[in-house]
Amino acid sequence: MPNIIAIVGRPNVGKSTLFNRMVGQRQAITDNLSGVTRDRQYGSGYWNGKTFSIIDTGGFVEHSDDIFEAAIREQVDIAIEEATVIIFMTDVTTGITDLDAEIADKLRKSNKKVVLAVNKVDNPERHLAANEFWGLGCKETFFLSAISGSGTGEVLDAVADSLSDEEEDAIDIPKIAVIGRPNVGKSSFINALMGEQRHIVTEIAGTTRDSIHTRYNKFGKDFLIIDTAGLRKKQQVEENLEFYSTIRTVHAIEDSDVCMLMLDATTGLESQDLSILQLALRRSKGVVIVVNKWDLIEKETNTARDIESVIRKKMAPFTDVPILFISVHDKQRIFKAIEIALEVADNRARKIPTPQLNELIETIVQKQPHPSFRGHPIKIKYSTQLPVPFPAFALFCNYPKEVKPNYRNYIENQIREAHNFTGSPIRIYFRQK
Repeated sequence: MPNIIAIVGRPNVGKSTLFNRMVGQRQAITDNLSGVTRDRQYGSGYWNGKTFSIIDTGGFVEHSDDIFEAAIREQVDIAIEEATVIIFMTDVTTGITDLDAEIADKLRKSNKKVVLAVNKVDNPERHLAANEFWGLGCKETFFLSAISGSGTGEVLDAVADSLSDEEEDAIDIPKIAVIGRPNVGKSSFINALMGEQRHIVTEIAGTTRDSIHTRYNKFGKDFLIIDTAGLRKKQQVEENLEFYSTIRTVHAIEDSDVCMLMLDATTGLESQDLSILQLALRRSKGVVIVVNKWDLIEKETNTARDIESVIRKKMAPFTDVPILFISVHDKQRIFKAIEIALEVADNRARKIPTPQLNELIETIVQKQPHPSFRGHPIKIKYSTQLPVPFPAFALFCNYPKEVKPNYRNYIENQIREAHNFTGSPIRIYFRQK
């Protein structure tokens, strides 16, 4: 079993700040607004020879009718179920609140190891006041300041003592990022795929703020799927949180192998979808287009073909992309979407042996030579695939700067005809020989 640490507590006690310190980077969104973290955020850490995963949960608010606070309670419950050790975080500046007492009672019933972390203890007066928290009945209680780092080592020492020594070997598995505009069904898709409420889903657009990594290992499939905050146009990014979420989505795209761009069938491919697509293509990620809410469309004989034709026309010139029509609501073709995304991941990782590539390029050039430059023929003398995670080829020739863009496109199209790179951008570099 993997070592998993969950950080739980009521809103605004500093859980995300501790999480960032434990993973060694600003991975979770922190803000001075209460309730910023809504979904579980995952990270990894290493301490005293132990490796572990960390979950930063949304602030826990018991018996609340607020739509997000109710969803946060579900997230905390799931985190408790997943965790090996639970860090229960409180705030010395407020003392023990009724909510703290309720959470402490909930954690006692979990039969999991609980480490109580009293945060914001950064001067002697607060250290004295923190003694009140022994009253919550936790055997392992520590005083710390997450923002400065003091006391966090003692918390980690206590946590590491309860973790197993077995380190899981890092597994190289495909990473699929589900991207798109807000409220197209990204989180619902992952919930349907996993068969559980791993992500908060409401009718309010923009519910997902952080990028959430989930591992899927069933039915012979093993991959990471990443749910991202929906990207809005820049003029619609009004609050700081939306800005951070946009940056998080960009990072999620960079961290992925394949981007599953989810569209709304009722609106089609819009300008913002094209912007998101270009974001993935510029980073040389594999792409699958998934058109959700297909159940809401009145269909005729050629409806799917006509819509696909419109999408490809708008996507031009990069059109070698799988397009699939799904319905998350009806669970229609959601597993097919994953199968196609994994195929694209394989296509993106495909390697052409150098002798085979040179033979192919020679055939391509013979079929259609490049126009001469000032009376001199442009000759491609040698080709090789570059050692990068996406299809990239270096073609050595005598006048690399004079190669026309349309000839570069011609070579790319011929390579695609000879080898299956569907869904993956191809980079071709002409270099001096």
